[in-house]
Amino acid sequence: MTQRIITGVVAGAVFLGLAILGGAPFQILVGLLVIIAMSELFKMRKLDILSFEGILATLAALALSLPTTQYFPKLGTDSNLTLFTLVLFIMMGIMVFTNGKYTFEDIGFPFLSAFYIGIGFQNLLAARASSLFIFFMALFIVWATDSGAYFVGRKLGKTKLIPSVSPNKTVEGSLGGVISAIVVALIMIFLYPKLAPNTNIFKMILLVAIFSVVGQLGDLVESSLKRHFGVKDSGKILPGHGGILDRFDSMIFVFPIMHLLGLF
Repeated sequence: MTQRIITGVVAGAVFLGLAILGGAPFQILVGLLVIIAMSELFKMRKLDILSFEGILATLAALALSLPTTQYFPKLGTDSNLTLFTLVLFIMMGIMVFTNGKYTFEDIGFPFLSAFYIGIGFQNLLAARASSLFIFFMALFIVWATDSGAYFVGRKLGKTKLIPSVSPNKTVEGSLGGVISAIVVALIMIFLYPKLAPNTNIFKMILLVAIFSVVGQLGDLVESSLKRHFGVKDSGKILPGHGGILDRFDSMIFVFPIMHLLGLF
């Protein structure tokens, strides 16, 4: 527990500090997180991240996640998708020269991994560029959901949520996570009303509930991946916490849905 707390404090301070600073330093950090997350996925699949498909998939994830228009303005506003597509076509073109050893189906895992990681971190950066309040609200919704689900689940949890994927999660814990997220979001809005989205309070409560549920879905998706590949944690880079995917699985889902629903 001591190791977990120390890791959480140090890693959290670095992440939040650079997030507040924003700009290139935070983008570099996100780029590193993308690379590590991709390496974790490939390791779970027992593939070499330094293989041609690993390198190309990581480049695709970086192309999708980082603000490429800022650095390559001539590529246009859809530069992320353009570069992502270019790397995908290169991966598909390699099939021609492998005599059937590398097939269309083999591209599926690297491509989906790059999209999964890339689109999540792309929206994380977009949220930070749009509004520091929205960015922090997303983080606090995720953290409040995790904490609420854990404590309520331990105290009141009886009904298993999806035992085949995550045997310790309960329906009661899930509802506790949603309520915790709503309470935390309302406190933020009450403390900083001028920074909060100009949205009806009842609609905001509904949105926060959706984000909390989506965050729990993101966590369950990663649990399903780990169960499928037979691993306990996605990685070991964060002692006591696991890997980068273990810490960002919910956010990878929450930020794109926040964007889809118009919060940034």
